[in-house]
Amino acid sequence: MACFLENVLCCRFPLSAWSFADRTCFYRMKPNVFKDGELIIGAFFPLYTFLAYNENGKPSKDVYFLQFQIKNYQYILALVFAFEEINRNPHLLPNISLGFNIYNALHSEQRTLESTIIWQSGLGKCIPNYTCWKDSKSVAVLTGMTWAISAQIGTLLELYKIPQLTYGFYNPHLSDDSQFPSLYQIAPKDTSLTLAMVSLMQHFSWTWVGLVGSEDKGSVQFLWDLRGEMDKNGICTAFVELIPVTERSYFSFGWQYHVRIKESSVNVVFIYGDSDSLIGLSFWRWEYLVIRKVWVTTSKWDFTTSEKAFLLESFHGALIFSHHHGEIPGFKTFIQEANPSKYPEDFYLTKLWSISFDCKVSDSDCNTLENCPPNASLEWLPWWQFDKVMNEGSYNVYSAVYAVAQTLHEILLQRVEMQSVGSGNGLAFEPWQLHPLLKNIQLNTPAGDPVNLDEERKLEASYDILNFWNFPENFGLKVKVGHFASDAPHDQQLSISAELIEWAVGFSETPSSVCSEKCIPGFWKASQEGKAACCFLCNPCPENEISNETDIDQCVKCLDHQYANSQRNRCLQKAVTFLAYEDPLGMALVCITLCFSFLTTVILGVFVKHGDTAIVKANNRTLSYILLISLNLCFLCSLLFIGRPNTTTCILQQITFGIVFTVAVSTVLAKTITVVLAFKVTAPGRRTRQWLVSGAPNFIIPICALIQMILCGIWLGTSPPFINKDAHSEHGYIIIECNKGSAPAFYCVLGFLGFLALGSFTLAFMARKLPDTFNEAKFLTFSMLVFCSVWVTFLPVYYSSKGKVMAAVETFSILASSAGLLGCIFAPKCYIILLSSDSNTQHGLRYKTYSGGKKPS
Repeated sequence: MACFLENVLCCRFPLSAWSFADRTCFYRMKPNVFKDGELIIGAFFPLYTFLAYNENGKPSKDVYFLQFQIKNYQYILALVFAFEEINRNPHLLPNISLGFNIYNALHSEQRTLESTIIWQSGLGKCIPNYTCWKDSKSVAVLTGMTWAISAQIGTLLELYKIPQLTYGFYNPHLSDDSQFPSLYQIAPKDTSLTLAMVSLMQHFSWTWVGLVGSEDKGSVQFLWDLRGEMDKNGICTAFVELIPVTERSYFSFGWQYHVRIKESSVNVVFIYGDSDSLIGLSFWRWEYLVIRKVWVTTSKWDFTTSEKAFLLESFHGALIFSHHHGEIPGFKTFIQEANPSKYPEDFYLTKLWSISFDCKVSDSDCNTLENCPPNASLEWLPWWQFDKVMNEGSYNVYSAVYAVAQTLHEILLQRVEMQSVGSGNGLAFEPWQLHPLLKNIQLNTPAGDPVNLDEERKLEASYDILNFWNFPENFGLKVKVGHFASDAPHDQQLSISAELIEWAVGFSETPSSVCSEKCIPGFWKASQEGKAACCFLCNPCPENEISNETDIDQCVKCLDHQYANSQRNRCLQKAVTFLAYEDPLGMALVCITLCFSFLTTVILGVFVKHGDTAIVKANNRTLSYILLISLNLCFLCSLLFIGRPNTTTCILQQITFGIVFTVAVSTVLAKTITVVLAFKVTAPGRRTRQWLVSGAPNFIIPICALIQMILCGIWLGTSPPFINKDAHSEHGYIIIECNKGSAPAFYCVLGFLGFLALGSFTLAFMARKLPDTFNEAKFLTFSMLVFCSVWVTFLPVYYSSKGKVMAAVETFSILASSAGLLGCIFAPKCYIILLSSDSNTQHGLRYKTYSGGKKPS
C-alpha cells in the first residue's frame, strides 16, 4: 500500500522538458535543501510546478513541463537571511544554532502532501504513515503560500501536533482552532481589505466594476464580503467571474472568462486570488487579446513576475494593494552577495543561476556551474524576473523565523530558571511544547513591525497602494501612490496621490467606470426595472423642485418663499409683488383715476353753475349731484387697489367699493323711476303722482345704501378681508394681495349691486321710447348696459388673472364702469349746456321736440 501511494504521490508526472542541461539531474537531486543546526525548522515553498504543455507550446493532457517559479525563490533568501541574523545574534538563542530543511510544495490536487510526507518520514522518501522523528531536531514548520496548501498540510501535521506557521496571506478559515489548533498565521488580518477597495472605488467614483476571483473557499468568501461592502456604498457589480483553481484548468481551452471580461462595459476590474492558484486565467491567451482595462488587485496575485514580458503591457497602470511593512536592513546587500558558490547545498539557487545567466550544469554532480559570467549577481536580473525588494510573503517568512526563534529562546530561559539544562537534555523537547508560548508571543521584528499570533489580538493590516508602470517598455516599476490605514478616522483612512498614477493604455486621465453617467444637479435618478441600481435614468426635477448635488435619488421642493431657477439646482428668494404706484401699470391707472375724478368734479361744477337751466332741472338736479359725487368717489376708491396692501386698505377696498357703487347705481335707479313716473303718471290727484311730487324716489338711495351697509357689516363681522401672501400662483413671486375673506359675503355684496343694476337697466329699457324732451331713459339704458357689460366681463377675466394683474383688472373694471355711467348719462347734457345753450331752455326743448316729431294736437 505504501509503495502504491508513493508512486501516486511522488512519480505521477512524466517530464518532457527540464531547464537543466541534463534531464536526469532532476531525478538525481535530493528532495530538499538542508542546513544543519541544533534545532531545525522545516519550510515548504512553491518553487516549481508541473504544467501541461507540449513542444508547440499548446496545452496538452499528456505532456508535462517542469516550470521553476523564480519569483518564489525570494522566500528561501528571506529564510536564510533570517537564520544567519539569528545565529549571529548573541542575545537570541545564544550558543545554539538554527538550521532549516526546505522542500518544494506543489499546488496540485494530488501532490500537495508529497513533500510533507517525505519530510515527515525523515528518510528522504515518500513513506506515508511513517516517521523517524524520535530523535528529530525539527521544532516547527513554515507553510504557504496559498490557503489550500496550508490547509492540506495542516490537516496532516495536526496528527503530530507540530506547530505550523503560515507565511501566506491571512485567511479566516485557517483561524478555526477546532480544525487547525496547531496552525498560526503570521500575516495581519485582511478583514479591512474590502473597506480599502471600496474606499478606492468611492475616491475615483467607480460605481460599475467587475470582480474576478479564484474558485476557492477563501476567494469566494472575500468576494461575498466585498460585494456586501459595495452594496452598502451604492456600488454595483457588472459581473463576477470565478476561475477554477485545480490543475485541470490547465487543460481548459474555453475563452468564456476572457471574452466576458473583455466585452464588459466596465473599465475597472478587481482581481482577488494568488498567483499560484489563479491558474485558470491562463495568461498565454491574453497575448492575443487587447484588454484595455484598469486592473486592481492585491500583491498576492503578482502578475508582474510572471516572466512573460507581454503581460507588462497588458497590466500597465494596474493598482496593487500591498501590506505595509518595514524595510529589513541589509537584505538588499544579502541578495547582491548570494551565489551558488556561497550556498552550494542550495540546488534551487543553482537552477536559478543556470536559467538566468545561461550557465551549463555539470553532468557529473548536477550542482557545478560552468561558463557563467564572472561576478554574476541577482542584482543583474530585471525586476520583473526577480524582485530585489522584499515582498509580503518573504517578510512573513522572515517574521515567522523570528517568532519561532523567540519562542525557543523563552522555553530555554524557563528551563534555565528551573535548572534543568544541566541534566544534559536541555535541547530535547517535543514540538507540541511550543504551542503555549506561540499563542501568546508578542515581538517586534528588526524592522519594527509587531508580530502577534493570537487571533483575538492580531492587528488589522494597513496597505500601500502601488501603481505598476511599464516604461520604458518592459522595464516596469511599482510606485507607491497611496496608503490605507484601517486604524485611522474613517475620512482619513485613504490617501491617494492621483497625479502620480499612470493609467492603463487607452486612458489619458482618471478612467470612468459607471453604468450610467452621473445625474447633474437639476436631475434625479430614476431606477430601471430589471437593472442594477447603478444603471438609472436622469430625469429633470419637477416644477419648483431642485437637486443641488449629483446623483440625487429625489428632488427637494423649494420652500413657499422660494422658487427653483431654470436649471433647477437652486432655490431663489421670491420677489414680493403687488400693483405698486411705481409700476407703469399702476402709474397709468392712477393717472386715469385722477383724470376721471377731475373730469367728474368739473362736470359737477358745470351742473352746479348751470343748476337753474332747463336740462339740469328736467333730470332731477339733486339726483344728478348725488350721482356725480358718488361717481367721483367710485373713481377715487380705485386708488385703494393700488399700492402695498395692508389690513386697513383691504377692508376699505371692498366696503368702499360696495357702498359707493350702491349709492351710484341706486341713484341711477332713482333717476330711472323718476323718469317713468314723470311720463306714465300724469293724472292729477293720483297717489303715484304724489310720490313723484314729494320726492319719494329719492328714498331709494338711503334704503339701498342701508341694505348694502348691513351686508358689509355682516361680512366684517364674520370673515373680513385680510392680507394674503400667495407664493404659488406666479412663478418666482410672492403676491401680496387682499383676500376677500368670506366669499359668500363678497358675492352677496356683488349680487345686490348687480340686482340694482339689472333693475335700473330693465326700467330704463322699458322707458327708452318715451318722448325725449325731458327723458334721459335712453342714456340711462346705455349707461347700465355698459355697467353690466363691464362687470359681467370682469368676473371671468378677474379669476383667470394672477398677481398684480388681478388688482389691475378690478381697478380697470371700477374705472370703466364708472366712466360708462359718467359718459353715457352726463356727456349729452354737458354738450347741451356748454355747446348748445340755445337748446337749454324751455322753448328750445319744446322746439326740438316738435321739429323732431309730430306736433301734438
